[in-house]
Amino acid sequence: MVITNCATTGLETYVPSEETPWDAARVQHLFRRIGFGAKPDEIAQALADGPAATVNRLLDEAASRPQRPAPEWAYWDYDAFQAAEVDVFATYVQWSQGYIQEAIDYGVREKLCLFWQNHFVTKYESYSCSSLYYQYLKVITDNSFGNLKDFVTEITATPAMLFFLNGFENTKDNPNENYARELFELFTLGENNGYTQEDIVEASRALTGFNGWTSYCGGIEWASWGFDSTEKTVFGRTGNYNYGTLIDVLFEERGELIARFICGKLYTFYVNKAMDEAVVNDMAQIFLDNNFNIMPVLKALFNSAHFFDDANVGTLMKSPMDLMISFLRQGDFGEFDNLMNWGFWGMANMGQYLGEPPDVAGWKGDRAWIDSNRITLRWEFIDGFSWAVHNRSEATYPEFARALTDDSNSPEVIARAIVDYFIPRGFVSEDAYDLATDVLKWDVPVNYYDTGEWNLYWGSASWQITVLLRHIGRMPEFQLN
Repeated sequence: MVITNCATTGLETYVPSEETPWDAARVQHLFRRIGFGAKPDEIAQALADGPAATVNRLLDEAASRPQRPAPEWAYWDYDAFQAAEVDVFATYVQWSQGYIQEAIDYGVREKLCLFWQNHFVTKYESYSCSSLYYQYLKVITDNSFGNLKDFVTEITATPAMLFFLNGFENTKDNPNENYARELFELFTLGENNGYTQEDIVEASRALTGFNGWTSYCGGIEWASWGFDSTEKTVFGRTGNYNYGTLIDVLFEERGELIARFICGKLYTFYVNKAMDEAVVNDMAQIFLDNNFNIMPVLKALFNSAHFFDDANVGTLMKSPMDLMISFLRQGDFGEFDNLMNWGFWGMANMGQYLGEPPDVAGWKGDRAWIDSNRITLRWEFIDGFSWAVHNRSEATYPEFARALTDDSNSPEVIARAIVDYFIPRGFVSEDAYDLATDVLKWDVPVNYYDTGEWNLYWGSASWQITVLLRHIGRMPEFQLN
């Protein structure tokens, strides 16, 4: 099925107008895509600051924010875990849960890191060690806004990657082409785009030498005995290339293809699965003009009229992480008991097991997130989260609704406001809004609404909003981002 992008704008700077105002809906569109949704106070600040200042502030703050302190086990081998009686798998889960918490608290860097984890893919089960997982994620975080060439160079020598794609087994006497193939096919150029099988064979020889595996959970050291020090010919150039100089040649000889491929992936992750070729080509030129630095591309994209075009609103399917975190962030609903365990394993059940993409191509995303089993899991997930917030405090939802509607006592106004707050383009029909209003009214006798006696201070208000949120969570439109 061919999907068409109907946007009529390009990378020119978005300037608010009567037709495309800088309003709460566009603020939420920005925050949903660049991160995981905006809290009410973030919406107010963004409306006051304007689009350009908001975009640049979000990106600059995300790039400069200090990372979490390294855990004490960050560079332990298995013997150190055993001596300290620390469970390796439990620390992997805990570090992932910390990442989820950062996404709830902040979101922008975490969303971009999620993109890169699904680009430079590894699978935890291939190395099964939390210290190597930490080191891999640190490389992702260190480089997420930086220079792509440096990023590729560093990720190539990351122990998690060397284990996952068999780099530690690639020696001059026993070559393994796995990493060389994925370096071209998935990480820089795209499938069958600008390389040959002979380029893969020769590149794999340049990628030898990372063969000094010390122990389980230990690092992988350079071992000269494994390195092929003879000449290799890649992309028509010959030299005694190692992994670093190979990547130099890759970017020098295939830079335009790399820029186009990476910008296409950024576009489909952040904007629309139906790629606008002209916009992606303009992004690629910015990438090239800035020597493969990622931040200028992101700033151009998120500041563009194209990003805010109505045709690009509500066009992406929420990932499980989007589903979970946007619900909590947008409502600013706070924490509840067992949130992190529920969130981590709930996301895994819905198909997004952090650290465990299905294969080297990563999570396919978009419509692949939904099938007959996972759609019901998504409903149950929102059911559980919405109930947990209500169960923790019956003041949370009514306070949220009062702020959202200026303390309205109209169920029609309240239901519409909550729907529009959580669904990018709202419902497609008035009948759907009418049904949402009926759901909100719940079992309260109709005469209390007719006389205007009912309001958000009633003892049943929290449960009524809970029921409405569970209803919204089952709507097809809720699955869109």
